[in-house]
Amino acid sequence: MNSLVPSAPHKPRLLILHGEGLPPERGRFDDSRLGEVVHATAGDLAAKLPGTDALLVWDLFSEALISAWSKADSLTWVHAATTGVDNLMFPELVNSDVVVTNSRGVFEEPIAEYVLGLILAFAKDFPRTWEYQRERRWKHRETERISGKRALVVGTGPIGRHIARKLAAVGMEVHASGSRARDGDDDFRTIVESSTAERGTDGAPTLHRELPEADHVIVAAPLTDATHGLVDARFLDLMKPTARLINVARGPIVVQSDLIAALDNEVIAGAALDVFESEPLKAISPLWGLPGSLVSPHMSGDVTGWRDDLADLFLDNLSRYLDGRELRNVVDKGRGYVPG
Repeated sequence: MNSLVPSAPHKPRLLILHGEGLPPERGRFDDSRLGEVVHATAGDLAAKLPGTDALLVWDLFSEALISAWSKADSLTWVHAATTGVDNLMFPELVNSDVVVTNSRGVFEEPIAEYVLGLILAFAKDFPRTWEYQRERRWKHRETERISGKRALVVGTGPIGRHIARKLAAVGMEVHASGSRARDGDDDFRTIVESSTAERGTDGAPTLHRELPEADHVIVAAPLTDATHGLVDARFLDLMKPTARLINVARGPIVVQSDLIAALDNEVIAGAALDVFESEPLKAISPLWGLPGSLVSPHMSGDVTGWRDDLADLFLDNLSRYLDGRELRNVVDKGRGYVPG
């Protein structure tokens, strides 16, 4: 990792890519060990990228680096102010020597809390309670228990594990699907292979064998070639008619048209979606008004102070970078996420 920083007397140049309305606090990123700190938006990234050693992608889901890549003549490190780095996994960057790190450790607990809240909202019929309150309508109903219900978490990374611990704490039985089947996990009762086959190569049950048993299916996996379009019509048909889907990962993991059809035809009981194939979700999308649909604007991990937490994590990594020490959260570019 020492080779990341050019030898003295060169002082690395840091470029911060931010959105039009979301610049970070400029003073926080000043460091005497840096030669220059430059700010850019997607529109002028290509013009400002030459000579840049380190790039902070503060514009959370920007794909601007793809078109500007040919100008990255000095780049050695890219840090993403997100957990998912699918927007950075284009071939030129993946096949380069540039190190990519992410913001693992910031969003896990807030997202787990959000998922628990969604499960409670479904089980306790909170949306209809609020609807009836607005109508000043007194209508008694019975609600569901969540203790003893079965959750299937798609994705066994840090976010999936925080979700599992939160759900287990309220008495839910939590299973998962991952890259390989295994037993004896600390957070999940069982982990099945995330395969569309009936059984994996070792003969063990796979995701499609587990789906009919789940009351809640929570998508918490990174967006990769293996997970793109994973939740399709067949996936949804295998779920219980009383089950709900929750997606707090990436929109393209779910085939949106298949989900709309499943909700419209009552194949499943509901879906809570915090992410979508294209964001923001268009006002004409049926998902806004379908029965059993809960829509939120990609906010499940965004709690008060989250930008400060992102900056703190980056500054720690920046100090490591400038000292030539090992960086935190190094992404395996072949897999598209931080392993382990």
